Amino acid sequence: MSDDFILEIDNVTKEFPGVVALKDVSFNVKRGEIHGICGENGAGKSTLMKILSGVYTHDTYTGKILLNGEEIKFERGAIRQAIETGISIVYQELALNPFATVGANIFLGREPTRFGDVINWNRLYSRTREILKTYGLDIPFAETVGNLGVGKQQMVEIAKALSEDAKVLILDEPTSALNEFEVDTLHSILRTLKEKGVTCLYISHKLEEFFQITDTVTIFRDGQHVDTVPTQDTNTDKLIAMMVGREMTERFPARSVEIGESVLSVKDYRVASTEHVDKMLIENVSFDLRRGEILGIAGLMGSGRTELVTSLFGELGKKVSGTITLKGKELEIRSARDAMNNRIGLVPEDRKSLGLILEQSILKNIALPNMNKFSSFMRIDKNKELHESRKFAQSLRIKAPNLLVPVNKLSGGNQQKVVISKWLMTQPDVLILDDPTRGIDVGAKYEIYKLMNELVEQGVSIIMISSELEEVLGMSDRIMVMCAGRSTGILPVSEATQEKIMSLATNAA
Repeated sequence: MSDDFILEIDNVTKEFPGVVALKDVSFNVKRGEIHGICGENGAGKSTLMKILSGVYTHDTYTGKILLNGEEIKFERGAIRQAIETGISIVYQELALNPFATVGANIFLGREPTRFGDVINWNRLYSRTREILKTYGLDIPFAETVGNLGVGKQQMVEIAKALSEDAKVLILDEPTSALNEFEVDTLHSILRTLKEKGVTCLYISHKLEEFFQITDTVTIFRDGQHVDTVPTQDTNTDKLIAMMVGREMTERFPARSVEIGESVLSVKDYRVASTEHVDKMLIENVSFDLRRGEILGIAGLMGSGRTELVTSLFGELGKKVSGTITLKGKELEIRSARDAMNNRIGLVPEDRKSLGLILEQSILKNIALPNMNKFSSFMRIDKNKELHESRKFAQSLRIKAPNLLVPVNKLSGGNQQKVVISKWLMTQPDVLILDDPTRGIDVGAKYEIYKLMNELVEQGVSIIMISSELEEVLGMSDRIMVMCAGRSTGILPVSEATQEKIMSLATNAA
């Protein structure tokens, strides 16, 4: 045991029926460092974090875990035990009460009391202010959490962990829903925590973030520890090679498609909020989408990208003026059913709440929008449903023992393939992909990129929103940039650069 190490993982193995999730994993984490954890979906990252945070008890795995030189053995109901030991985790899906205040969330279940069982609100808010000030967290302590943005809510989760004197803070995909400013704020907070001696384990699929914030990176592949290296001694290509077990000579697969005539034309399109009719969500947007083209849409968070495509799909706002023309026919799209009837599909930004029924099987999720293909006279043809769904699942290489597996048991990349499968079965002419690779690993991203290329080669036209400029530049034929609900420019990819896109995204052009 070195005094430099706060956490030591020694030959940890964890098995599930038929699956070895972790195999003889050993590495150390230095005290007071920001330690990155990377690997493809299914590599074992989440399993290890669940062991460290007490979700899995010590009798369910072999090997040892030492915190400050002492072996930790979490028992039943061990999440509270892990927190009391000094290990806290902030999950990608935040677990907060949106109707309670910041202070009430931070001390939920541990409220200071007086006269036995009366909450001492003065003391609660006083302690809340102390914690926020100590760690430089800019959050209004008495604000209702539901009124805060995602970035601020994440700070509340961090404050909650720090209020319990966390020595090791685990952050699972902390920036997946944050805009650029919020990411910078989070990284600033982590540097402050580091100065105060808090050790952070930082899990992310955004490889560039490791070089912005971490001191050390540990790489997992197929349940095994590949290497632990100082961040300054590696680069993106080396990380990818260690994650996938091979050199990836290209991040974005090449394609050669002859782009055809205009398929979708949107002219002077204006959309108002249904709740506040005087509030415009989209202002005078015009663009054309051509056969076999990938039109990228870039812009900062809140620029109107998602609002635009969701309204085109008939699921947001009220069209005030403008036209939508598909293959020369002017459309009025008032619902998702109207869009589907006109062979438009949408893979939404939030696949878990908007794209999938998590408890249902792969089969039911793929088949659901396509029931008209399998049903007649109040009867569903189960054999046809299975045959057609299996065909798309195999085509997209969804990794699962069978189609009856619930989608909540799949990795993020395979969940995304299920969403795409169900829309491909509708045989769309226009497929809208809203941040299609958000929260999935580099290997799964590459598979989705190849699928997109195959679709446009078949004549499908794609609109792709992405929060990653590198992805927009790597996959688009043209790029439309949005700011404050407006289109500020459309660039051929041959003329586009990150600087030009950011200039248009901030309306500085």
